[in-house]
Amino acid sequence: MSGYFSDLYQGTKSLLVGLGVTFREMLRPTVTVHYPRESLTITPNFRGHIELVPDDETGATRCITCGMCAKACPSACITVRSEKPEGSKKKVLTGFELDFTRCSLCGICVESCPADAIAYSQDYRLAGFSREDFHMDLLLRLGKGGHS
Repeated sequence: MSGYFSDLYQGTKSLLVGLGVTFREMLRPTVTVHYPRESLTITPNFRGHIELVPDDETGATRCITCGMCAKACPSACITVRSEKPEGSKKKVLTGFELDFTRCSLCGICVESCPADAIAYSQDYRLAGFSREDFHMDLLLRLGKGGHS
C-alpha cells in the first residue's frame, strides 16, 4: 500500500511542476510570428528557388542563353529556350522555365552560370493546389518584378 501512495505523491508532484511551467510560459511574451499577417525577415543565406537576375543598366536578364545551368542541373528541372533573330549576332532568351517540383535546391545551376544571371530567391511563401503551380516561367516572373 505504501507504493500506491508513493506513486500518487510522485504523480501529483509531477503534475504540479508541469502546471507551474505552463503557467510561467503563459505569462511570457509570444515568440511566434502571426503568419500570414506578419512576415519573417529572411536571412541573406536563404536558398529559395532560383530567379533570373536583371541587368542593372537595361533591366533585361543577364542570361546569355548558354544553357550551362540546364546542363549542370542534376534534377533536369531547368529548360532554357532561345532563338537567334535574323541579322543578330547573339541569341535572345525566349523562355526560362523551372520545374520546382523536381528541384533539389542544390545550387549547382547558380554556381555554374558564367554570367551570374541566376540567384536564389527570397520567396518562401510558396503554396499551390497542383503541381502545375510550381512550373515557373522565370522570364515572365522577371518581367513582373519577381512575383508570381
